[in-house]
This record gives sequence, structure tokens and C-alpha cells, in this order.
Amino acid sequence: MSSTSNPPTHHTSTIGAIGAPSRRNTELALLVFAVAIPVFAYANVGLAIDGSVPSGLLSYGLGLGLLAGVAHLVVRKFAPYADPLLLPLATLLNGLGLVCIWRLDQSKLLQSLPNFFTAAPRQLLYTALGIALFAVVLVFLKDHRVLQRYTYISMFTALVLLVLPLVPGLGANIYGAKIWINIPGLGSLQPGEFAKIALAVFFAGYLMVKRDALALASRRFMGLYLPRGRDLGPILVVWVISILILVFETDLGTSLLFFGMFVIMLYVATERTSWIVFGLLMSAAGAVGVGSIEPHVHQRVEAWLNPLNEWKLSRQGIGGHSEQSMEALWAFGSGGTLGSGWGQGHSDLIKFAANSDFILATFGEELGLAGIMAILLIYALIVERGVRTALAARDPFGKLLAVGLSGAFALQVFVVSGGVMGLIPLTGMTMPFMAYGGSSVLANWALIGILIRISDTARRPAPAPVSNPDAEMTQVVRP
Repeated sequence: MSSTSNPPTHHTSTIGAIGAPSRRNTELALLVFAVAIPVFAYANVGLAIDGSVPSGLLSYGLGLGLLAGVAHLVVRKFAPYADPLLLPLATLLNGLGLVCIWRLDQSKLLQSLPNFFTAAPRQLLYTALGIALFAVVLVFLKDHRVLQRYTYISMFTALVLLVLPLVPGLGANIYGAKIWINIPGLGSLQPGEFAKIALAVFFAGYLMVKRDALALASRRFMGLYLPRGRDLGPILVVWVISILILVFETDLGTSLLFFGMFVIMLYVATERTSWIVFGLLMSAAGAVGVGSIEPHVHQRVEAWLNPLNEWKLSRQGIGGHSEQSMEALWAFGSGGTLGSGWGQGHSDLIKFAANSDFILATFGEELGLAGIMAILLIYALIVERGVRTALAARDPFGKLLAVGLSGAFALQVFVVSGGVMGLIPLTGMTMPFMAYGGSSVLANWALIGILIRISDTARRPAPAPVSNPDAEMTQVVRP
């Protein structure tokens, strides 16, 4: 009987962190385009307005490039396996928004208004602060699962942020909406922008624990699994709070965002279509009820239903609550398919909030339908990468948090663009990254930072197992 044997062999896995692609070079290449496109648009605006390249073109390009480069280096160092598209897409939107705000600053009509100020330098400062906050999130938030410990602290923080505008002496009523607070030396701040992140953390932590109970159904009606009565408590509480926000702060946008985000996360956690149906019915009932009672919300509904009549009344000085809605629709209509070109539109006729609430109308007029579709596609790509991050996440809390943040981002884009285009009544929210406003820029850069942290954890390869020096191949004995 003969035997054959093999020499001892030590086995080590080749699947590990060393061979996994980080995609950081891809991100860097995309960032070059994300900076070059706004610089090209900036030059176009100057050539269209006075026939010369703007004197600040070089400083703008270097400034935006420096901010993008710092953000890239932070991601390369602290989140090397993160999604390579999120940072370039956010940078592109932020850069285009800066160009559009600067373009409106050059308007003679807006300069003649008594409350005019140059908004572009401030927006560039807000962008720098936003990217600094983005870096802080990535440097200090080593693992997104740490946020789960602060589930109820996040709820308390969100409620405090939502109540702050109602505090006498601190809150500010601006054009009928009580969503601002005054900070001496810094101006006004919209705390609801930061509340959406705190709420997403709370909802993710709460639903991760309670999802099994919420997924149980007691009966079936018309093809839908109806939740048990005692399980309706959370959605009823959130519904009541959103209605209270709508009543006391007259803020339709934050109310829709708040309730809509919860329903989206509830559906993802339980996989029950009945929650979506209940959420839609309750939001419709609340909107109709408050819209009929609260005067400011009712005025916005009237301006949405008959914008031309509101415009005529405002022009005649005998009533009317908003002429901007009609001006925005005319801006979209005059833009056509390809637009009038950078700096060649007349969206400054909107006057109030042309660079904030109605900034999308300027893009619609000067870039046309093609430009608007491209911008909405960029927003859709950010949402898609957020959802892809949720699918790749290895822990339920990360999945729910990524879905919540992506859903909140998508809802805000829908609410703002739908209001400006006449699809739904106007809200007090601003277009993420593009509209003028420090609160929105800071909060959305923090949101992107959290998504990048989750994606880094999800895409990071598992470490290679430590080889065992005593492991040997089993000796095979054959006759």
C-alpha cells in the first residue's frame, strides 16, 4: 500500500481590504467636471450681461476648486470606500447655484429694490461652512451606528429645533411663515433644515426596534393588511405633530417633509402597503383641514389654484397675496426647450425670493426644459445613490437611516420644484444646494456627509482572516 502526501500548505484569503477598489480617483475626475461646468457657466453669464469675461472668474474657479479639493481629501482619508458620485453631484449643484445667485445679483431691477444685497459672497461663505461641517461629520463620526445610541436624544433635539421659531423674541415671522429664528450677528436661521436630520436618526432607531410589532396585521380589508389599533399610535403622534407645525408655524413644507419621511421609513421597515395608504389619507385630511382654517395656508392654496387672478389683484393693489407664482410660470414658459441662455432671461421680474424660493424659475428660463431635466436628473442621482447605499448597508439601522435621509432629500426637491412649477401650493422651503440660504446649505452638506459615512461602511471590504500557521492539508492515503 502506497501513500502520497503533499507538503504542508498555509492558506490565506485573498479577499480583503488590500485588493478592493476605493474609487477615489473616479471621484476626483468627476470633481474636475463638477468644478469646470459652473466656471464655464460663470463665464457665459458675464459675456451675456456686458460682453466680457467676469473679473472674478479666476477667484471663483479657484475657490470652488479648493473647497472641492479639501472635501475630496477628507473623503479619501476618512471614508476611502465611500460612493464616488455623491460628492461630485453635490458640488456641481452647489456651484451652479452660486453662478445663478451671482447672475441675479447683476440685475438692475433687483439692485433698485430697497432691501437688495449682494447674496453671492454670502452664499460662497455658507458653502465653505457647509463643506467644513461635511468634513467634521466624516472626521468625528467614525461609525454611523453610534447615532443609534442617541435615538431619543435626537427626537428631543428635533422637537426643540421645531419649537424654537415660536419662542417670543427669538422666532421671526417672515412673509407669514414662522420658521426662522434671529441670531445676533449671524442673521436668520431655519432650524427645520437641521431637524430633518435629527428626525431621520430618531425614526431609524425607533423603527429598527418596533418594526416587527408594526408589521403585524390584525385583519385584511380590500386587499390591504390593516395594522392593529394600538400600532397606529406612532403614525398618529407624528401626524398630530405635523399638523401642529402647520398650524402654529404656517409652514406647509416642513410639515409635508416631516410626515412624508416618517411614512417612507415606516413602509421600508414593515413592507406594508397599508401604511402608505394610511399616510396619504391622513396627510390629505390634514392638508384640507388646515388649508380651510389657517389664513396663510389658505392664501397659498388660492395663489396655487388661480395664480393669474392673484397676479392681477396684486398689480392693481386691491388684494392678492402672491404675484410670484404667475411670474415663475411665465419664466418657465418663455424658456422653451433650450432656454434663453445664461444671463439673458427676465426672471428678475419675480423680485422677492428670486434667488431663494424661486431660483428654479431662473434655471427654467435660461436653460429651458432640457436644463431643468438635467438638474432634476442630478437630484435623482443623489437620491438613487442614497438608496443604493441603503441596500448595501449591512445593519438595519444604517439601511433605515440612509433611506430616511434620501427620502427627506427627495421630498424636499419635490415640494420645492412642485411649488414653483405650480404642481402643488408654494412652501417656505428652498432647493437643496442651489437656493440662497445658509441653513439649507449647511444641513444638506451634513446630510451628504452622513450618507458618505454609511456608504463607506457598507462598501468597505471585510478584513482578511488571520492565517493559522498550524493549519496543514490533511494527508490523503490511497491504496
